[in-house]
Amino acid sequence: MRTLSFRLVFSVGSLLLAIIFFAAWRSHPPHVLADFAEAKAPEPAPIHEPAAIYTSRFVSSHLDDFVHSSSVTALPGGNLMAVWFAGTREGAADVQVRASRFDASSGEWGAEQVLATRDSTRIGTRKHIRKLGNPVIAMAPDNRLWLFYVSVSVGGWAGSAINAMVSDDLGRSWSSPRQLITSPFFNISTLVRAAPVFHADGSIGLPIYHEFLGKFAEYLYLSADGEVIDKFRISRGTNALQPTIVPQDARRAVAMLRYAGNVHHRVLASRTEDAGQTWSEPHPLEPANPNSSLAAVGTPDDGVLVALNDLRDGRFKLSLYGTDAGLTDWRNLVELDQSPDPLGKAFSPEAYRQIIGEDFRASSGARRLPLEQGFLSNLDYRVCKPAGCEFEYEYPYFSRSLDGMYHLVYSWNNTFIKHVSFNDAWLAEQR
Repeated sequence: MRTLSFRLVFSVGSLLLAIIFFAAWRSHPPHVLADFAEAKAPEPAPIHEPAAIYTSRFVSSHLDDFVHSSSVTALPGGNLMAVWFAGTREGAADVQVRASRFDASSGEWGAEQVLATRDSTRIGTRKHIRKLGNPVIAMAPDNRLWLFYVSVSVGGWAGSAINAMVSDDLGRSWSSPRQLITSPFFNISTLVRAAPVFHADGSIGLPIYHEFLGKFAEYLYLSADGEVIDKFRISRGTNALQPTIVPQDARRAVAMLRYAGNVHHRVLASRTEDAGQTWSEPHPLEPANPNSSLAAVGTPDDGVLVALNDLRDGRFKLSLYGTDAGLTDWRNLVELDQSPDPLGKAFSPEAYRQIIGEDFRASSGARRLPLEQGFLSNLDYRVCKPAGCEFEYEYPYFSRSLDGMYHLVYSWNNTFIKHVSFNDAWLAEQR
């Protein structure tokens, strides 16, 4: 009886403490968010009309791993850096956050490097770490390189927290990971997937989402040093995840969200007119969404490019759309990748062999060619079964560099991270 009474008092005390903490968390005075940062001035326009550019290549090079959830950011001089997670499977204990750098002079991605592991995250955060996921990399206007990624200590993805690392030398060295305190409820169920938004005063707006007792999106407001200042709800309920945000001027932005419900299976959109402090009720857009991540980026003519699986079910096709600032006029610009079967059904090994022909294998440059044999045997095992072969393309992520190039990375059959780049001249030819 004494033990039962102690447990009851302890439980009530813990509940009261949580309520007081939550009330204090939500009772702070409202912040006035700084304007969104203006994009840096682009490089001088060429004298002659630029040629259309569209290239594709593979970023990752290890052939035995499950790879997923990539992101990319521009570095000075036309170089790039991409990150993703890799391991035996999603959620496995051996999953690492890996990176590669793109050298503009050679046009090739370099060797993979490991940025974070369960052990490095455990040491940095002083917490038990069960698994890692969803890394996001971004270059701030002050040339600091930020890495945000998800970790789980207990349970599944609903028990996630966000960790941050920073580099002041363009990714050559990194700070130890530290965990952001984003929730008064044991600091769980906060995940990141899309690119951060930078504000004029150096502060950071990080699109985040929750999967515990609901599925909804929020805007996490951080200082220039990555300290949590506030957060603002984008959506409510149980059907919106992984917001991707495109600023449209100093105060206005649009968020597009992955739909996780079972009613209309369409992309959702929400808007802010006060730099992220309040957001409109999300509403469905024209493109379909099969409960799959999407990515968006702004264009110089105030339009928006969106990469997504425009399907009611499945991820066997990844499309690139262009739309106006009002998100009302949608145009399918190109199918970035698609299954040879229009319905996404299993296709023959003969069709598979045609897809991965010589041009396909050579698309990632000379450094990848020695890997050809391993590449083919690994891919055969991954995508082809006795019933046939199936392809999936998912989790796109957009970035635009100062030279006007658009860079898109995505998961290619969870075997490679694929990188597609193009310019406005190519876009003009698609319209």
